[in-house]
Amino acid sequence: MYIKKPQITTLNAIANVSNLCSVLDISEEELNQALALSDYDRYVQAKTEKNDGSFRTIHKPHYLLRKVQRRINTRIFQKIVRWPSYIFGSVPNTKDEGNNVVENKDYVSCAAQHCGAKSLLKLDIKDFFDNIDIFHVKKIFTGLFKYNCDVSNVLSDICCYRGVVVQGALTSSYIASLCLWDEEYKIIERLQRKGLVYTRLVDDITVSSRISNFQFDHAQSIISKMLQDKDLPINNNKTKVFHASIEPLMVHGMRVNFKEPRYPSDEVRRLRAAVQNIEKLSSEVGYRTTFAYRKDFNRCMGRVNKLKRVKHEKHQVLINKLNKILPLPSKTDLRRCKLAVKRLENDFNNKKESYWYKKRYYMAQDRLNVLQRTYYKTALKLRSRLNVIKPEYDNVENA
Repeated sequence: MYIKKPQITTLNAIANVSNLCSVLDISEEELNQALALSDYDRYVQAKTEKNDGSFRTIHKPHYLLRKVQRRINTRIFQKIVRWPSYIFGSVPNTKDEGNNVVENKDYVSCAAQHCGAKSLLKLDIKDFFDNIDIFHVKKIFTGLFKYNCDVSNVLSDICCYRGVVVQGALTSSYIASLCLWDEEYKIIERLQRKGLVYTRLVDDITVSSRISNFQFDHAQSIISKMLQDKDLPINNNKTKVFHASIEPLMVHGMRVNFKEPRYPSDEVRRLRAAVQNIEKLSSEVGYRTTFAYRKDFNRCMGRVNKLKRVKHEKHQVLINKLNKILPLPSKTDLRRCKLAVKRLENDFNNKKESYWYKKRYYMAQDRLNVLQRTYYKTALKLRSRLNVIKPEYDNVENA
């Protein structure tokens, strides 16, 4: 199933702000409170380190803003948008009427589009989120969703901060995936006529050709113009052309010289070394009960599970090794689990429908999975108490 451009699956546009509140299942008072937040109160800024050693500013939204943004995601972006086939990352998988996944949207599926390529063009949009202006966000809501100005202004205000999209806002990845909605598909049609394949994973654009030493000058020119028209600058340092005759072609960390994407052999070697390191740490007396070990173990398990996505033969071997050295609970975990269950019991009557209650509930269930490895009977009793105070809706994201 090839989806040419973003599509809205309903003809019923949100007619006014009152109707918007109904769709989002929030009160007008809550919405007005979120809109009235000052710039200072809307977000708390934090720094995270990038792979290259520089730092990225992350904005953590106020709880009211977070609630409204989450509803926009679940009730609008995830529910009524059919995402185009060339968009990947941070958007839902495409499903058929039977709710079966027909198109995965992860980075592996993105890389798979370029398998068999002999030439690659990679372009990176510089400071992508920070350069998406509120003007273009409003055009998404008025042009694509067909909402009126009042509704579009409210939604844009909730999704932006100081006139731009920011990293940390829950809606930002969806806005970023839609910001080229009216031009991108036209560029792709032109590229397809040249036998080229185009994908975009958030801010990473990849174009591939099955022709050796293909010249991408024209392709780069029309893509650059599209981005310039949206006031999106290209990161020239990350814009490069690659040819298979020079080196193995890589897309999102995966080799695409084969029929299916593969991890490079040195990545598998690094994963084996990471598992061996965890095995060594686990042999230290008492270390398996520490938070540091749990953090290292979970990071390693996440990396190893990447191999499952590409059906690598070493996946199960490494998983079996990790399953023998699972993190163990400490006395502190025991106290925290008991306290978490008690607090949930106290909050059940008044807060059982809230997002945070549901999130705390499932965090407690997850903690019990660790606790039962040592304190099996206690974990069983605590889980029985949790079953009595289960949230009314299973899906946390629907809160």
